[in-house]
Amino acid sequence: MRRADTLFARLFGIFVAAIFLGHLIGFLWFRAYGPPPPPPPQQAPSHMSEAGPRQPPPGPSPLVGPLVPLLLQLLLLLAAAWFGARLLTRPIRQLSAAAERLSENIDSTPLAESGPQEVRQAARSFNRMQGRIREQIAQRSRILTAVSHDLRTPLARIKLRVEELEDSRLRSRMSQDLGEMTGMLEATLTYLREQRASETLHLFDLQSLVESLVENAQDNGAAVSVVGDCTPLRTQPLALRSCLNNLLDNALRYAGQARIELHDSGRQVEVLVIDNGPGIPADQREAVFEPFFRLESSRNRNSGGVGLGLSIAREAARRLGGELLLEESPGGGLTAVLRLPRL
Repeated sequence: MRRADTLFARLFGIFVAAIFLGHLIGFLWFRAYGPPPPPPPQQAPSHMSEAGPRQPPPGPSPLVGPLVPLLLQLLLLLAAAWFGARLLTRPIRQLSAAAERLSENIDSTPLAESGPQEVRQAARSFNRMQGRIREQIAQRSRILTAVSHDLRTPLARIKLRVEELEDSRLRSRMSQDLGEMTGMLEATLTYLREQRASETLHLFDLQSLVESLVENAQDNGAAVSVVGDCTPLRTQPLALRSCLNNLLDNALRYAGQARIELHDSGRQVEVLVIDNGPGIPADQREAVFEPFFRLESSRNRNSGGVGLGLSIAREAARRLGGELLLEESPGGGLTAVLRLPRL
């Protein structure tokens, strides 16, 4: 019996029942309100009658005629079509909502494997896909942990041996290379952790976060300022801090100065990180969001980093339900535009 419970069978049953009920309504109506039998022939009227002139027969009842049963049948078929369409679209809506939850949180609740056979099969396939993705991410995390541990140990030993070199020029170059390798390792692990991280939403004071980031940068001697204000919003605090940290670090690395503007429209909050550095050509402003993409051919981490800062920032912005764009600053330079919806 469970195998016969399919979406096709349900829809077919609905329309068969609607057609049957429509014909039954028509039959019962014609039986109750059908046209009466023809009247017997009448005698010719006399000029003078004691009973006076004969009254005309009553007009037909408003229920007489095919319009009423046709209207009832139409309403019944419309109701069946509406119910059938709802039955068809409900599992699609559920699958779409589950996919949206999965895109935001890999550990979201699996789909309920209930309903018609096609819906159960789709839910099982979706849940198996979610389980495989979760297992692959967990496996990747285990590999990253092992790689991180196994690489840091030999790097630390090499660094100690480099310090024993007598040639100061060679020692300096090798120390710089080791520092870049360590930085690339840390940046890669941070990027991959950011992709895996998930947070719950909290009411968070964005303005206080921006002001604290600006104060920290000013304490380190950077020329950073902030203008504007905004009210708290529901967001993921760690992801938001990671995004703004990377945007501000990118601006200070290339321009040496930055200005942050806050714009609160009520429906969304816009954060602008503006610098007047060398900027990025318009045809490469999307490419710089790719992991490890760098405009410079140099591997000097002090100038170009490892090419993950903007990738981490956009990844965090997407987890927040927002968007991150790059535009040209007035007077030259780069403006990072972070738009966050009020959830």
